[in-house]
Amino acid sequence: MEQLNTLIQTEAELEILVRRAKQTDAVALDTEFVWERTYYPQLGLIQIALSDENCYLIDPIAIKNLKALGQLLSDRGVVKILHDAPQDLAILQRATGATPQNIFDTRLAAGFSNLPATLSLGNLVKELLDIDLAKEETRTNWLQRPLTEEQVSYALDDVRYLRAVRVLLLSRIIGPKIKSWLQEDLNLLNNPATYSGTPADERYLRIRNNGTLDRSGLAILMNLTTWRDGMARKLDRPRGHIVKDTALLELARKKPISLPELKNGLEISENAVNKYGDNIIEVIETTLKQPEDSFPALQRPARLSATDRESLEKLNKLITLKADLLGIAPGLVGNTSELKMLVKMLHSKKTHEVKQLRQTEGWRKCFLEDFFRQSRI
Repeated sequence: MEQLNTLIQTEAELEILVRRAKQTDAVALDTEFVWERTYYPQLGLIQIALSDENCYLIDPIAIKNLKALGQLLSDRGVVKILHDAPQDLAILQRATGATPQNIFDTRLAAGFSNLPATLSLGNLVKELLDIDLAKEETRTNWLQRPLTEEQVSYALDDVRYLRAVRVLLLSRIIGPKIKSWLQEDLNLLNNPATYSGTPADERYLRIRNNGTLDRSGLAILMNLTTWRDGMARKLDRPRGHIVKDTALLELARKKPISLPELKNGLEISENAVNKYGDNIIEVIETTLKQPEDSFPALQRPARLSATDRESLEKLNKLITLKADLLGIAPGLVGNTSELKMLVKMLHSKKTHEVKQLRQTEGWRKCFLEDFFRQSRI
């Protein structure tokens, strides 16, 4: 068998590595990247482990065509093990053009294995294998070449133990029902929509304090946020380097329609006004000319009634007790916002909205069957 270097830097070496990887049942993967001054992360390194001894580093700076790796990612016959997979999957999909399939996320699996679903890789490896992973290279520059010995060692250890971690996590799960619940959530990772991030036209909903705006202001915020996303992508710059979130919110509140208004007392920087002022004014003016019924609905935090709060308390107690009994992390069932929305919608009898929540389908619906029965839904 041909000997491979630890650092894979040619397409020929990558093809050999992928052929060997396809002969295994599972491979461990990770990425290292820099994401400070660009719209997309800059991929610096891809780690892959075929076993705890056969660990390699793929150099995406030296290898421009990663098609062979894409073939491995999309091969449903090989399990791809990652920790906290979504961001890595998005980066790998963009780098290879392939849609990853058959993913095992050890962070997610920990939550079904009587462990917190929020453990870092270092803490998970320590918990299961009593091994301490180095942390010194966390903030290193992965685009620099040559790599240091410390960088190489750190990167290899990020995948070296993942196969063993997967086996141990699966052995901790209580029964086939819980394993099927885990697999249900893992299957979602086969769909890029699960990890591709918030669509540009919905990103305005993530800007803090958007609920303080009126409908026209919310429409302006939505359109400015969409414009900013397109500009950031075009210039390959972080969104905040174009216009900060706080400035977008202020623009949506004050609705300036001329450059003098834009320059007068607003948080937006002079540099941003000079570069994008005309674009910003155009977006605001165009939005204000739209019919009011085209504006997005107001975003108001759900206010719970006394009945809602009582129901939410019962729901949280049920989740805590049942999760402890089954050995899963309570947070997997739903976050605070989802559970508030669930009880409010159940009491308002807006069943068409209730069905949009993930708690009303799949394993979460099964988990909450007692609560739904009590609520007569």
